[in-house]
Amino acid sequence: MSIEVNPVAPLFQVENVSYSYEGEVLALDQVSLEVRAGERIAIIGANGCGKSTLLKMMDGLCFPQRGRVLAFGHELSEKAFADDSFNYFFRRRVGLVFQDSDVQLFSPSVWDEVAFAPLQLGLDSHEVEERVERALTALRIGALRGRAPHRLSGGEKKRVALASILSLDPEVWLMDEPTAGLDPRSQSWLVDFIVDQAEMGRTIVTCTHDLGIVETIADRVYVMDEAHRIAAEGEPEAILRDTALLIACNLVYDHRHRHPGEAEAHRHPHVDLLYHEHGRGTPEVQER
Repeated sequence: MSIEVNPVAPLFQVENVSYSYEGEVLALDQVSLEVRAGERIAIIGANGCGKSTLLKMMDGLCFPQRGRVLAFGHELSEKAFADDSFNYFFRRRVGLVFQDSDVQLFSPSVWDEVAFAPLQLGLDSHEVEERVERALTALRIGALRGRAPHRLSGGEKKRVALASILSLDPEVWLMDEPTAGLDPRSQSWLVDFIVDQAEMGRTIVTCTHDLGIVETIADRVYVMDEAHRIAAEGEPEAILRDTALLIACNLVYDHRHRHPGEAEAHRHPHVDLLYHEHGRGTPEVQER
């Protein structure tokens, strides 16, 4: 069938979606959001609030029990993906990077892993090889091409997982806790990678509870609470300065602390400070 796309409609529309695992364990409760082409969206929330389930729905890996998810103006459903033309249309445009790279990587070598997705698109061998080489070069993992993914470090596995999606050249990146388990240097290059993809016009949706990266990777933020609902939506700076909201959603915590020179400890929210040098002599301080 011919797949038509409305250029002025949101790329994704999540409408009053609810979902429970095995009909008992609530994951999402009447969740609604939208993503427009070229946007950088962060979905933040504590572990277990439903962020990963939401991304899987946006990738067509599971489907709402109530409500609906639309992508490119088409409802995502088992029936839709049973149509080969729609499945091809969607899968070549949307890529999901799982939180746990071991879940995503299954091929005997890095080269095979990165080649898998473009091979599923039916591309000729020359095009597949070109895409694989570009992805390996972009992620700086060319030296790993013959290695078994399960023998790599956590940071190397993450690069391979990203390369396996990059070889698709997707319009949309869905990222689930991309900095989880990475050392500071690996976190830094990953944030740079997200920013680079956004600058090339890609749509980026990132689920995370790492508040330190949100202002860098997102233009707009949705906050999920522990009741599995959307608690707030807004610009990153406004969301990150709403300490009461972040405490209520278990994204920052209240703890006892004693300042130098004080006899007794008192309670206050744990809010990290991010310092960004801008060459003006005094750092800009941002609460998170």
